[in-house]
Amino acid sequence: MLQILISFLFGVVEGITEWLPVSSTGHMILLDEFVRLSMSDEFKEMYLVVIQLGAIMAVVILYFKDLWPFSSKKEDHYIKKDVWVMWFKVIVSCIPAVIIELILGDKLEEMFYNYKVVAAMLIIFGILFIVVENVNKNKKANTNSIAEITYLNSFLIGMFQLIAAVFPGTSRSGATIIGGLVLGLSRSVAAEYTFFLAVPVMFGASLLKLVKFGFHFTGLEVGVLLVGMITAFVVSIVVIKFLMSYIKKHDFKVFGVYRIILGVLVIGYFALVK
Repeated sequence: MLQILISFLFGVVEGITEWLPVSSTGHMILLDEFVRLSMSDEFKEMYLVVIQLGAIMAVVILYFKDLWPFSSKKEDHYIKKDVWVMWFKVIVSCIPAVIIELILGDKLEEMFYNYKVVAAMLIIFGILFIVVENVNKNKKANTNSIAEITYLNSFLIGMFQLIAAVFPGTSRSGATIIGGLVLGLSRSVAAEYTFFLAVPVMFGASLLKLVKFGFHFTGLEVGVLLVGMITAFVVSIVVIKFLMSYIKKHDFKVFGVYRIILGVLVIGYFALVK
């Protein structure tokens, strides 16, 4: 029962931090310091990735009409061309991270998965959020819909996502949102494109981890994983709706400030306990 409750807590944190640009990795590292799953290291490594499937299903449910590329209308020839184009752009955005993952794979975690890198990236991208928002303060966005995103900008956003893939603590959503803002996307379009981009990325990463772990789960492992995923799904629904409502009237600077504070706390905590 204790492990189930801990998994519930991890699901809450995942559901909140996966979509807010504050780094789910940074929060998971801190959370793991205070409440630990008493499971094998192999299971925990898989769990912390696959739990994201719950979060991504929230995007699929909330944006199903925007993501499903087939139409029920005969006049559309049962194909939504604009949705297919959007998916091609998403694929272009994924190319840089996929290439690096295939080349380096687990070596990235060995080299950069530590509190110093996480804290540094929390602070650096926190500062970037504040700087970018200040620079864009009096500028009008030149891209106000997903359809207006060019293939070049899709690739450039993918390069920002690559930074998050290499350096934990960057925040995948944080990196892609900053990339979108720099390229002239409106806040809402940058956020939505980030949500859509997460679908293949998270499904792919989760599938790889499941295959690597194998499908021989104990009853407790199944329960822990399902609780985490379901919790992440429910919390993600609420958080995504909150974020899209929030950015209609506010900018991302508050998340930048939060990241800087969290980065300092991570450095301070580990400096004391290590």
